[in-house]
Amino acid sequence: MLLRQFWLRRLEEKKGWKRDWSWIHRKVALLEERGAKVVRISVDGIPDRIITLSSNHQQVEYLLRASFFMNQAGHFYIEEGVKRHLAVLNKNNIVEDYEIPLDKAKVAKQLVQFDHHDEEQEEREHLRFEYNRHQAVQYANRWWNSYNPDYRHFTDDCTNYISQCLRAGGAPMWGSPNRSKGWWYNHRTWSFSWAVANSLRWYLSGSTQGLQATEVSEARALMPGDVICYDFEGDGVWNHNTMVVAKDGLGEPLVNAHTSNSYHRYWTYEDSTAYTPNIQYKFFQIGN
Repeated sequence: MLLRQFWLRRLEEKKGWKRDWSWIHRKVALLEERGAKVVRISVDGIPDRIITLSSNHQQVEYLLRASFFMNQAGHFYIEEGVKRHLAVLNKNNIVEDYEIPLDKAKVAKQLVQFDHHDEEQEEREHLRFEYNRHQAVQYANRWWNSYNPDYRHFTDDCTNYISQCLRAGGAPMWGSPNRSKGWWYNHRTWSFSWAVANSLRWYLSGSTQGLQATEVSEARALMPGDVICYDFEGDGVWNHNTMVVAKDGLGEPLVNAHTSNSYHRYWTYEDSTAYTPNIQYKFFQIGN
């Protein structure tokens, strides 16, 4: 309750969105630039870890969940996001609060080359699959802010989550037990392409069997169930993946993601602390 009241007070007091660089205010500014009117913002703080520093002082790590109710060109929708924050309390008053940024050093930067044509898999070279976009998106919406116990949960969970969504849509696994081949998962181990952002990006651009995709030149060409890959620094190492789950009132993709858990987030990620002017995107239509 204290955390929620703190954020509600901040939202009421700060009218100049563009002068404030907390992620909520930055997101509102970007939404308004897209012509999306923010009708209402709902916030909640969910304590995760409490550290007592003294009789009067505590540190609280918590998850800040924000929901944005929007109207864009007569199209109403909700965008939600979750960020990890740290609050410092003095006698039950919050005296400091800031976002805990993702440690970029933890983002997997593993470059993997895939061999798609070895003899063991040759008989499956032309394997086709019917991709059920509806089921992939249903899964993405069901688990956007939680974790399916049937799979491992990773600290950097974005690609693991996208792989689960693709699997829910009927994408076939292949390549086990070679971790640098194909796209697959079991409870003991998994391919690099299943859980490493950079590896999934290169797999999607070159796969000729099993899970396949077609690269397109613009985000608007994507449909729910398709995938966007992100190279935040523009250095050739791909850091993040999202799934398109809907379109906004102007036909632009809205995405779900893990690590920084997001629901119906605008696809460009300009509101992200990882965003740089050098960002690069890849757009993949799933299916063969």
